[in-house]
Amino acid sequence: PMDLKRGIDKAVRVAVTELETMSEPCSDMESVAQVGTVSANADESVGTIIAEAMEKVGKEGVITVEEGQGLDNELDVVEGMQFDRGYLSPYFINNQESMSADLENPLVLIHDKKISNIRDLLPLLEGVAKSGRPLLVIAEDIDGEALATLVVNNIRGIVKVCGVKAPGFGDRRKAMLEDIAILTGAEVISEEVGLSLEGANLEQLGDAKRVQITKENTTIIDGAGST
Repeated sequence: PMDLKRGIDKAVRVAVTELETMSEPCSDMESVAQVGTVSANADESVGTIIAEAMEKVGKEGVITVEEGQGLDNELDVVEGMQFDRGYLSPYFINNQESMSADLENPLVLIHDKKISNIRDLLPLLEGVAKSGRPLLVIAEDIDGEALATLVVNNIRGIVKVCGVKAPGFGDRRKAMLEDIAILTGAEVISEEVGLSLEGANLEQLGDAKRVQITKENTTIIDGAGST
């Protein structure tokens, strides 16, 4: 079995190298539209709108597709961001088709420390439940009874919630949390600035039009903060 695996790995490397030499980068909008058209079963209108989207957001931009209510395809460019952290538990998933946790018009809590004790979070959680809005919790980590309580609240429909680890490490993490705070209009709940989780209130939370969390990524769309 080990010899077979090594042979497969070697063949994969050779195949990937050959494909890279055969590939041609899409250098203009027309070539992107052609690729998009082929991927959309020869639908030129879809290929064109994909090319327009890529031209507007660039190679590092995030493009999402949503079901519309009208008859025409529409392109909306909004402020947002994506980072490489996914949900902390699969029990947060509410969209089985995309295997993601989709939150519409959620509040956003940003905390720079680990959350283990649910008592620190309860006052805020009760306020969120009364508001009737979903909640995205971004923290250094969430574990123990805190994670278990969030999962139970989500499953029972008390609070639609999803927990996510903060992106990055060290100073980069601090900077990224600040970026998320600016995008959503939230305050970073941090002891460094005299803020505690148990004393946090709804006014310190951020807002977004939509957030999608998969196993690997979190995408925040149209945050309510300044840009």
